[in-house]
Amino acid sequence: QVQLVETGGGSVQVGGSLRLSCAASEYTYNINCMGWFRQAPGKEREAVARLNFGSGFTEYSDSVKGRFTISRNTADNTMYLQMNRLKPEDTAMYYCAADRFRCALAARFFEFWGPGTQVTVSS
Repeated sequence: QVQLVETGGGSVQVGGSLRLSCAASEYTYNINCMGWFRQAPGKEREAVARLNFGSGFTEYSDSVKGRFTISRNTADNTMYLQMNRLKPEDTAMYYCAADRFRCALAARFFEFWGPGTQVTVSS
């Protein structure tokens, strides 16, 4: 089992920035892919970004492309989501996810999930 814990959420004004972190409980050599997802109240969980550890390939949803950047620190078990030019519609609970084998920008391809961290963007 891989345990994931997100940190870095909070409240920010429109146009501001936040950096989310996701720490994994074990060295990420067992992990093929990690991603970020979000869910706003009353809405379905939405894919935000993914990172394939083997190839370094990244993919973003259209709603965050050009504003968010997914990355990882290869020296430890941490993945990041740098969020710039935040908008009110970015307000949601953000979840970190990991999978040992698959990698695609959809929740059904991830087997391990963190508890989430709240991001609130106010105007």
